[in-house]
Amino acid sequence: MFTGLIREVGKLRGMAPRRGVVRLDIEAPATAGRAEVGDSIAVNGICLTVVACSGRVFSVEAAAETKRLTTLRHWRRGDRLHLEPALRAGDPLDGHLVQGHVDGIGTVKAVRNAGGSLLVTVGLPKELAAYLTPKGSVAIDGVSLTVDEGPFDRGFTVNLISHTLAVTTFGDIRTGRNVNLEMDVLVKAARGAGGVVMPGFGPASADEKRKQSALTMDRLLAKGFGRSRRNGR
Repeated sequence: MFTGLIREVGKLRGMAPRRGVVRLDIEAPATAGRAEVGDSIAVNGICLTVVACSGRVFSVEAAAETKRLTTLRHWRRGDRLHLEPALRAGDPLDGHLVQGHVDGIGTVKAVRNAGGSLLVTVGLPKELAAYLTPKGSVAIDGVSLTVDEGPFDRGFTVNLISHTLAVTTFGDIRTGRNVNLEMDVLVKAARGAGGVVMPGFGPASADEKRKQSALTMDRLLAKGFGRSRRNGR
């Protein structure tokens, strides 16, 4: 589990097929210094497992299916990548709940200045747009962001403040860039309960709908999901 808050921007030093998987060697001193074999690290929003660590570099492996379904297939040596180690017990949840399971690929359609920030419009498949909510959360290349404008039928706009631009690769974002998208897990759960088709799955049967009917967004909110907790409550 992750928060969508980037801890370091690493550099891809090597990328090679290996026994049916793709091995990625990533230079990132802070992340590599704390990583151990078996740890999970979100790399541009993709949850990957550490298979080796050596000095300033750690290595992960991605299955062929991951390469097919994400922007990983477009990565090249020298690319800068967003990195976030998995949450540990007691860590603050300052972004939103992110699983590192990419739902699909979006494309940057427009970038425009808004004072000291950038408004970035992202196009996405219609089936993914169904999981957007006004002022809701979405992870773009692993970064937790808020829907600032929209959602539209096939897109939405986020506002990238100066801090986000400084600590991510979004400082040089351009139209046409493909990005990994992970929709809000709570919205997916709640709307999936109503029979909405989840990405890659068919419609829920009548029996499945009955079993899932107790799970709604209102009930999730009533249980405290999405609300700040104070005084340990």
